[in-house]
Amino acid sequence: MSQMALRFSRALEKGRKRPAPPPTREAVLVSLLNKRATARAMGAAEIEQLLRDQILWSLPTYSPPDRREPEPGFSF
Repeated sequence: MSQMALRFSRALEKGRKRPAPPPTREAVLVSLLNKRATARAMGAAEIEQLLRDQILWSLPTYSPPDRREPEPGFSF
């Protein structure tokens, strides 16, 4: 690669925007909730239902701890 081409490629690389960081789970959920509220206000029932499904899918899940009996000799 010639010296001029190398300088040109480095100048281009310095001028490029860095990619945006991926959105957080909270940001995605806020966006979905706002879109659902807008769809509801517009009366778009099908779109609202699709957004509800996406919201449910995006929510974190919680598994309750096991309710097994503790082992003998084990205390809380």
